[in-house]
Formats: sequence, C-alpha cells, structure tokens
Amino acid sequence: MQSLVIQNTISRKKEKFEPIVEGKVGMYVCGPTVYSDVHLGNVRTFLSFDLIYRFLIHLGYKVRYIRNITDVGHLVDDIDEGEDKISKKARLENLEPMEIVQKYTNGFHKVMHLFNILDPDIEPTATGHIIEQMEMIERILNKGYAYEVNGSVYFDVEKYNESYEYGVLSGRKLDEMMSNSRELEGQVDKRNPVDFALWKKAEKGHIMKWNSPWGVGFPGWHLECSVMSTKYLGETFDIHGGGMDLKFPHHECEIAQSTAADDVSPVNYWIHTNMLTVNGRKMSKSEGNGFTPEELISGDHKLLEQGYSPMTVRFFMLQSHYASTLDFSNAALQAAEKGYQRLMQGYNLLDGLSVSDSSDFDSKVFEEKCYEVMNDDFNSPKLIAQLFEGVKFIQSVNTGLKKINKETKEHLTSIFKTFVFDVLGFVPNIESGNKDLLDGLLSTIVEIRAIAKNNKDWTTSDAIRDNLNNLGVVLKDSKEGTSWDLK
Repeated sequence: MQSLVIQNTISRKKEKFEPIVEGKVGMYVCGPTVYSDVHLGNVRTFLSFDLIYRFLIHLGYKVRYIRNITDVGHLVDDIDEGEDKISKKARLENLEPMEIVQKYTNGFHKVMHLFNILDPDIEPTATGHIIEQMEMIERILNKGYAYEVNGSVYFDVEKYNESYEYGVLSGRKLDEMMSNSRELEGQVDKRNPVDFALWKKAEKGHIMKWNSPWGVGFPGWHLECSVMSTKYLGETFDIHGGGMDLKFPHHECEIAQSTAADDVSPVNYWIHTNMLTVNGRKMSKSEGNGFTPEELISGDHKLLEQGYSPMTVRFFMLQSHYASTLDFSNAALQAAEKGYQRLMQGYNLLDGLSVSDSSDFDSKVFEEKCYEVMNDDFNSPKLIAQLFEGVKFIQSVNTGLKKINKETKEHLTSIFKTFVFDVLGFVPNIESGNKDLLDGLLSTIVEIRAIAKNNKDWTTSDAIRDNLNNLGVVLKDSKEGTSWDLK
C-alpha cells in the first residue's frame, strides 16, 4: 500500500509522513477564540482535521490530538494594541469574561458535535497556562531574543533573524516586511514595527490580567499555542494545523517563539485549510453573506433557498480538498444533498443484495484505490468519487445487471463501513432504518425525559434534548406532550 504523503506548508511540497515516534502521532490544531458564535470557516477547518484525525487512527496510529481554546490575549484586529476580544464582548453584554468564555465554548462544542466532529484528546485553555507562558518568556529573554519595556515584553524579530529565519513558513522576507511596516500609534515601545508582544502591560480598566515579573498584564495571543503545543506534545512534534489565515503572523510567530526558547523548530508537518467563499465572494459580515451553521441548517437566511442537514453539509465540505477554496451556493449544496442521499442509499442496498457464485467486481482493487487517494494528502473528494464507483456497482447488482458473490459482498460492506463512517465520519441515515424500532426507541427516550421533567431534573431533561438534537432528532414540547421529528 502507498505510504501517506502530506502537503507540508513549510517545505511547499508533498512529503512522506514519518512520525517522530513510530506508531504515534502528535497533532496540534489552533482552536477558536471564544468571544462569539462559531462560524463556518471554523467548521470547515475543524472538519478537515477531523478527517485527518480519523484517518490517522484508522491507519493504526495512536494519536494525541490537542485543540486549544483561546480565552485571553487575542486583541481586536489581531494586533498588539487595543482591547481583548473577550473582554470587549463581556463589556458589551455586561457579563464576566469567563461567562462569555463558557457561553461560547459550550456553543462551539454543540456545533462540533452537530457535524459529528470528534473531540480532541486534550483541550487546554490559555488562562490555564499563564505560568507556563511566563516561563517561556523567561527562556526567550534569557537567550536575548526578547526585550522588556514599560511592563511589556516584545519578541525581537531582527535579533532572531540573525540566527534563524523569520518568514520560513509564509515565505515573507524580513527586509520587505520592515520596509513595508509603519509606526503605529501606541506601538512606540517596540524597537521595530514587526516585533510582536509576548506579554502586554494591562492598562487601566483592563479586566483579564495577572501578576508577572514584568508587572501586571496578560500574555500575547501567539504565545499560548507555542506553550500548549510543546507542553503536551514535546519540543518537536509531528503535525500542526489551522486555517490559512493563521499562517501569518500567528504560526510564523509560533515557530519563532518556540525556536528561540528551545533551539529547535517545533513542527515537522504544517497543514493549512483554505478559505470559504459564497457565490465566488469572500464570506464576511461586511459582504452580508456570512451565514452561521445554524442558519445553514435551518435555511433561515436571505441567500439560502432551503435548509441542509448536518451530514449534507459535511458531505459538501468533504467534496473539496481541504487545501482548496470551498464555494457555497444553493446549487452546490443541493447537489451535495442528492449526492449524500445516493451514497447512503447505495450502502443501505448492500445488505439486501442477492449473492451469486461469481462476482463482476474486484473489491481488493477497489479497496486499494480508496487507500491510495486518502494516502495522497487526505484526498476526500477523490475518495468520495471512488465510493460512487462502488455505489454504481451495487445499484447494477440490485437491478440484476451485475453479479456479486458472498465474499465480495462482505468485503465491500466492510470497505463502505470503514470509509463512509469511520474515515469520512458520516452518521448512518436513521430514516432508512427500521421505522418501528426507531419509533419505539424514541418513544422510550421521550418517556424517560418526561419522568426527569416531572422530577424537576432539568439537567437530565436538557441533556436528552440536546444529545438528540446533535443526532438530528428535534423534540417539540407542547401542552399535549412531547413529539419528535427528524431535521
């Protein structure tokens, strides 16, 4: 079988994947800044890494997957001056910052589960690692790659570039960055406009702040990922990922910080997902085309002709390679809806196929091709195309045009279970299952929830409702009782 190859952003070429420790993989993905509802760009990124996580596990690797929560230090407009995004939202909503963090972290998790995105193995927070961030700053200062001024600490990019290369990931040259930079108001403490904050002095009124050797302040946004990735995965680890918008400056700064602190480049394989567009235009609030995951599912947006199930959206996203631009349109989503239904119908036909003594299908070659495309940089669109070749054969057997024997049928069933559910992460379509069994199970669950409500056990009642909702089952409470419906 072909070895797994990955398009490595830092080398700009496909490379054979060779983990640092045989049989084990350390993977870090930059998580959300939890100051607002999760957007579809987040979903696309985390769904892409869910695919990667699932496939690595399927290949037999023991994967430690870290995805952080940014709950401090990420300033408005992604610069080193101004207000913390979470503090600003807390002020606007008249809440404590940690209330904002909890509210939007919970919302983030619900959306992830809605699209059947697996939880990471560890989900650390920036505020939970303040001491470690101070320790890394001390190491960088001691090696001469940072400086303290007026209670803030800045990374000295020019000094770092004397020994290493700042811009190795993004391809930007320091001379060009410096010539294109300009002094910004409030940044007079920096020796150079391209320097970035490791620790910021908290101005009067700043809510989230800690005591440090340099005074009361808070960590810079880039620092947390350097600290948490290396704490849980080691000074050098296998895979680091995120959206392409993080390549510069966030990931570039991560490389510089970790290298300056520990004298070693932290990551062997960098993976970046591409952006979303809507009808060929960048998705953004200013364009008026930035619908949320909930709006996409409900269809409650002026640009949407209908709502689309979570698995249709998952199918739609996986029809494009993670590194390519993904364009939303009603036509594309409706085509994805039909494609997903066709895929699931093909799988559901398998069990009832009549077997013959011979077969017109080579399932071993079919399986090899599935692995071949996934081993080529996790190429989910080619995998889906390959699976449709299997669906085409299944339909031909069902109509009597082709034959299948027992061995091929069992092997083909195993292949579909592996790639459709384990790797691509689709959820079996309960609508096509045993309706009597489904009715009975859901009626029982609704009765259990009714008992919990009568006992004022709201925690259990809400958990049942939310978990069913994540599975695509909506409970509707009324005076007559509770009914259910499929999304």
